[in-house]
Amino acid sequence: MNEAKRYDCSRGCTVERAESGEVECNYRQGCCKLEVYDWLSGVNQEQFKEFFEVRFKNTRKGIYRNTSGQSVKTGDLVIVEAANGHDLGIVTLEGPIVGRQMKCKRINPETFEFKRIYRKAKLFDIERWQEAIAREHETMIRSRQIAAELGLEMKIGDVEFQGDGTKAIFYYIADGRVDFRQLIKVFAEEFRIRIEMKQIGARQEAGLIGGLGVCGRELCCSNYISSFQSITTSAARCQDLSLNPQKLAGQCGKLKCCLNYETAAYMDAQSRIPKVHNPLEFQDGLAYLMKTDILREIMYFSYDPQSLANLYPLYAEDVWDIIRMNRNGEKPESLKSDAEPIAPEFVTAVGDDAINRFDEARKRKKKKKTRSGNGGQKKAQPAQAEASGEPKQAEQKPAGNKPSENGGEKKHHGHRNHKGGNRNGGGNRRNEQRPKKEE
Repeated sequence: MNEAKRYDCSRGCTVERAESGEVECNYRQGCCKLEVYDWLSGVNQEQFKEFFEVRFKNTRKGIYRNTSGQSVKTGDLVIVEAANGHDLGIVTLEGPIVGRQMKCKRINPETFEFKRIYRKAKLFDIERWQEAIAREHETMIRSRQIAAELGLEMKIGDVEFQGDGTKAIFYYIADGRVDFRQLIKVFAEEFRIRIEMKQIGARQEAGLIGGLGVCGRELCCSNYISSFQSITTSAARCQDLSLNPQKLAGQCGKLKCCLNYETAAYMDAQSRIPKVHNPLEFQDGLAYLMKTDILREIMYFSYDPQSLANLYPLYAEDVWDIIRMNRNGEKPESLKSDAEPIAPEFVTAVGDDAINRFDEARKRKKKKKTRSGNGGQKKAQPAQAEASGEPKQAEQKPAGNKPSENGGEKKHHGHRNHKGGNRNGGGNRRNEQRPKKEE
């Protein structure tokens, strides 16, 4: 592995310096935040041949028009138009998939004013771009110190320098309105660049920084979510989730975005499940609702409201019918005849986390080997007695030892010739009374 190669995951590229001293930057698709898979690669459409998607740091990207006349493709570093000066970005999409992105972002290509792509980036452009990137971390640390000294209630989450190094974007989070006019003056004197302050939310900050969620996958706000919807605890209630803020909150401290993923499916299933406020009336007693499987549309009832030992499942359709019968004064016979009671599933996890759980199995295997080894030595003694001509009955063995092959058949309780032995034993009375099959 080349140690000189540096992976810039915030911009989705690799940076290395060649032997000649030139800086080489290559597009690395796996590092991109808000990455889009080009499933229309190889398809040509003339109306979208001039439009390209250019990405910058983290989740900031935009669609630009190529008016340079140069041939631009995915992975190229290009110089694009900016509000002041120019910026440097990486082309991530081209072709008709850009049209799909414009439709998703509600951009009309006929009326929207696109910024231009000037040209491909040259060596000195990349050198200046890397020098500006090297200043970002120190600038962010210093800007946080200045904001704390001025007593401003804000948090600066990230700093992004423009490609030409003449401008910096400061992303900050604040609960209320912040008067940062004095802060901008101090920043301009300290860093000698143009300042742009951009307020973002906690979810957008998590998307900028990135990370892994409790599910083990990349954060959705960093992976594909670009527009955030409001999330309330009602989404957790309709899914029967525990209203524990520690479990419902994500990396950003807000409610998880994934709470809205299955809310529509749960609401659709709940529309077909009746709301049981009173127990169901049967001829043998009252049945109380204990729990509900929403997605399977199965409701579990019990005759004892204080116990979950015997639960009887009923489909939501059958519950509707029983409720109508109770309203008309009718009572079904019994709930016990419909299905057998179901005990709640319980799986013990005691001992799963023990450190020595694998050591016990090894000890048992070793003990079995030693027993078989001792038995083999004891079986060799009768053979020596036969060779010497001594009688077999002269040898006396303790009751705890394992019988030999020749002389211990009658003493072994599990042998086939012993009365009351196993099912193949010849001395069993039941086997003697059974008629023998004709051969």
